[in-house]
Order: sequence, then structure tokens, then C-alpha cells
Amino acid sequence: MHSPRGTPRVVVIGAGIGGLAAAIDLARAGLEVVILERGPTPGGKMREAVAAGRPIDSGPTVLTMRRVFDELFDGAGASLEHELPLRRAGVLARHAWGTDARLDLHADVANSSEAIGEFAGAAEARRFDAFATAARDVYRTLERPYLRSSRPTPLSLTWRIGLGRLGELWRIRPFTTLWRALGGHFRDPRLRQLFGRYATYCGSSPFHAPATLMLVAHVEQDGVWLVEGGMQRLAEALATLAGRLGVRIEYGASVAEICVDRGRASGVCLEDGRRLEAHAVVANADVAAFAQGLLGSQVRHAAAAVPAAARSLSAITWSLVGRAEGFPLLRHNVFFSGDYAAEFDDLFGDRRPPGSPTVYVCAQDRADAPTDGPPASERLMCLINAPATGDDPSLPSTEYESCQERTFRRLEQCGLRVHREATATVITTPRDFARMFPGTGGALYGRASHGWRASFNRPGSRSRVPGLYLAGGSTHPGPGVPMAALSGRLAAASLIEDLASTAR
Repeated sequence: MHSPRGTPRVVVIGAGIGGLAAAIDLARAGLEVVILERGPTPGGKMREAVAAGRPIDSGPTVLTMRRVFDELFDGAGASLEHELPLRRAGVLARHAWGTDARLDLHADVANSSEAIGEFAGAAEARRFDAFATAARDVYRTLERPYLRSSRPTPLSLTWRIGLGRLGELWRIRPFTTLWRALGGHFRDPRLRQLFGRYATYCGSSPFHAPATLMLVAHVEQDGVWLVEGGMQRLAEALATLAGRLGVRIEYGASVAEICVDRGRASGVCLEDGRRLEAHAVVANADVAAFAQGLLGSQVRHAAAAVPAAARSLSAITWSLVGRAEGFPLLRHNVFFSGDYAAEFDDLFGDRRPPGSPTVYVCAQDRADAPTDGPPASERLMCLINAPATGDDPSLPSTEYESCQERTFRRLEQCGLRVHREATATVITTPRDFARMFPGTGGALYGRASHGWRASFNRPGSRSRVPGLYLAGGSTHPGPGVPMAALSGRLAAASLIEDLASTAR
């Protein structure tokens, strides 16, 4: 449980963003930290696919809430901007509903308001201004008492906000769905659809997710950053920083089970037969793996089971090198389906890929502003939402194959033609995600955030097993790159606090 020099040892399972952030803070506190990563590289869901010999971001493609990483690097005596070339995006995304209906959302609220006025009229522009203010208020109300707190409850959230600010809590409409709240802000259904898409950032439906997800609008307006060389460079920068602090990272190290001694996590057993003793364990893994016994029978009760019906969305992605023409792509592009309600009925009601999907296209060789002409060959990542049924053996493989036709047909209906070759395309389905992230069925965000209590149902940093702490996108504060980092920092803070309490 202790290193040769007598300091407590902590084992971190998984070199995803949450695990790396936890390891950095734990090493700063003077603990010996070992990260065990079964893959060959850091990053977890922040992954690259290689098509035609070229790496393509095939997980998260944007960085928001930069200050989360500035704080992490600053606390470790480093500088994010010195470690990682970043550029702030001027245009957040280009949105299309057909060949003649396009709208760019800008990083600057005034520019977005002007664009919305030209797209949907002056009244909608004024409503957007009010919406942006409301989104900012939601974020400011929840950031400290919710996003940066370990497993808040409705009562603790109320207490942290303070009795004198209960009016602010009521104004963020915690019991209203996002879709209904957007109906109160916008008359144009396309704008309702655009901002309703924020629910999918946590793998949920805007028709069931809480209105508090409006805060995503403020997060994006506060800054979207492009990482030079791709998002994988962020994971590599975190791993490098951890290494400088003395963290040892073992790649290709698969954990067979978490060991428990006298009711407390005491280390891990690896698939190669080794046992590594530890004072505490941080599991940067999907919490669904515990109840299924994938991390050992002794920790089955560490977190509540996640029923298949409660899972968040999965995805189908096409990472390809090809030629795109007919549509002026920017870095980030969204091509909306014609019937949003039907799309989510397919995803969560019938649990099948949508008949008419909304398609996200990340054109990774494009800028966030128009250029003179398209490249002759470029890297594209095309993504549609899919149900997390990757562990369902009854699902025919042809279901995914038919999705490809529907996806690229939808792009053509909006004017984008993608010329691609099978040999230069990597397709990832929910079955592939289920293999990458065991126990999830392919779900990419843990539990779906449906209903006002959903966010409180996520497990916090402390598991039900003493000495075992949780980090990652399926724990509080939830999915997304900065949220995963915060989950790791919360896990580290909880562990350090418990260690100090034990010492006293």
C-alpha cells in the first residue's frame, strides 16, 4: 500500500481525461500515483482514428471551459498555452436545414444576434438576446454549487446557493424540459431545434432533459478553442504533465479486478497476473461496469446499476479522407433532420437509429471562417446519434448499414456531397463503442439526463466502497471534456480529504 519512500500509493484505472486530471492533483499532493491504461495511448474517449494513414479526431472535437485546464496546469506549476497551441474559434458552427436555410452561430453574442436576425427576423434576434442572458444566469447560478461540488443533492444545492438566492434557483426552471423552455424563448422551430441539440452533448433528448442544459449555450459563447494538431494533443499534454510530476503510466495494462481487504479497496489485480497494492484506487471507468462485475465481484456494489433503458446515447461515426463539394463547410457543421421529435422517438422510444438523422460533420482541415475553395482531399468525421444497443445480439448488422445511406442522403439534401472510398473510411458503431468501453452497451455519456433528478442520480466522487473513488464522464459533474477533468479533480480532492481525516 505504500511506496518504498513511505508515501501512500494511489492506483488510477484509465488514462482518460478524468484519470489524468486526478493523477496530476494527487501527485501535486505528494502521493505516489500509478495510472494503468489498457490502451496504447492516453485520452479514453478522446481518440483518433487513422484513415488513409491520416489521424482524425473521432471523439470530442471541441474544447470549452478552457479555464478548467488553465487552473489544472497553473496548479501544477505549468502553463496550458505554453504546452498546447490553442486558437479561439470565431464561428462556433454552421447549421443547415436544406440547401437554402443556413445559419452560423458566432462566438460573439452580438454577431450571432445579427445572424439570427437575418435568418429568422428581428423579433427572434431579440429573443436570442434574452435567451443568451438566461443561459448565462443558469451557468452562474450552478457553476460553483453544482458543477464544482462533489455529488450535490437537491438539499445541498439549495444550501450552497443560499436562501437569499432561491429566486435565482427558481428562475433557472429546474423542473421544465429543455424543449419546453426553448419554446418560451423562440417562435422559429429551427432555432428551438438548434439549441435543443445541446441535450445531445450529454447523450440525452431535449424533450426529456432539464432546461438547466441551457447553460451549454453560455459555455460555448464563453469560448470554443481549436487544438492545433487535434484533440489528442490535449490528452498527451496532460500525460506529459503527469509524468513530470512523477506519475507512472503503464500502457497495455488491463485491470482484471479491484481488490478489497477488510471492506476497503486495497489495490488491483491485472490480467497479466500482477497485483499492485494501493492505499486507494481511482476508477476512471464507466460506472455501469461495476454492477456487471467487470471490475471484480468485490466491488459490484460500488455504484448503482445503470439499466439499459436509462443509458445515454451512443453514436455511429464515419472517419474518412475524401472530397467534399457543394456546401461551404466550416470546421464544425450540423445538418438537421426534418422532424426532430420523430428522430428522438426513434432513438429513445423504439431504440433504433433514426430514420432521418441529424448529422454532425467536423471538417478538420477547414478553418472556422470561409475559405476560397475546398481541399482536394480532406479529413472528415461524420456523426449521427444512435441508441446504446451495442450489446444487443438481436440487432441485425444491416441496421447500421442502412444508416450510412440515410446519413449521406441527408447531407446531399442539404447540398453536401461527400466522395469517399471504403478503404479510406473507418466506421465506428455502438457495437464498437461497447467493446471499447465495457458495460456501457456503447453509451458514451453514462446515464441519460432525463428528468430533473437525473443529474443527482449520477454517482459522486466517493463510491460505496471505502478507498475507491470514481472519475469520468459517467460520474458527476457529467460528460464533456472539461466536465471529465472536473470529475477527476473532485475525485482527487475527496481522496486527499479522506486521507487527511484518517491521519488525524
